[in-house]
Formats: sequence, structure tokens, C-alpha cells
Amino acid sequence: MNKNKLKKDLRIRRHKRVRSIIKGDSKRPRLSVYFSLKHSYAQLIDDVKGKTLISVSDKELKKKGKNMQIADELGKLIAKKALGKKIKEVVFDRGHRKYHGKIKSLADSAKEEGLKF
Repeated sequence: MNKNKLKKDLRIRRHKRVRSIIKGDSKRPRLSVYFSLKHSYAQLIDDVKGKTLISVSDKELKKKGKNMQIADELGKLIAKKALGKKIKEVVFDRGHRKYHGKIKSLADSAKEEGLKF
């Protein structure tokens, strides 16, 4: 098997394993994070209705900086928007990534702003 195909298959298996446990609803939506090579995204999703309630990206920040700083600001921004819509509790979906680095920074800053995981 091709080495890259094997890596992709393992990543997909990790993602499915995490997503099989995590479900979001209107009272406690799923906080999903995604980091591409250039941009960072976070969104609150109601899985029962299949709707995105809130989405933010680093394009809204108007700041440039290191990845950890951007993730920190992104966590604060999504927490403020969620609290504005009276959402206080969320389920954190880290995807296929470890709870480390940018993922941890985003989650910690969202917790500091008042979101409960």
C-alpha cells in the first residue's frame, strides 16, 4: 500500500472514532475546529438539525501572528459569539488531531471566555 494512502486512511479512522462519540444538539452544539495550511476555522454545529449555528475564521480577526496566537484569538471570538446567542455549553470536536498545540490553545481560550465543555 502507498505510504500516503495509509496515512490518510489512518487519519480518517481516527476522525471517525472521535466523531462516533461526539454529537451536538441545539442546547449543547458541537464546537468543530479545522486548520488548513493558510487559515483556521471554528464553528458551532447542531447535528440534530444539520445546521451551523455560528462560524468564525481567522479572516475575521484582522490580525496577523503566530498560529498559537491566532488560535487563541479564534477561541475568544467564538466564545463571545456563542455567549451572545445564549449558548453556554458545547461539545468539543477535535477531529483527528491530538489535544495539543493550536487545538488546546483554542479550547483553553474559549473556556476562559465562559464556554463550558
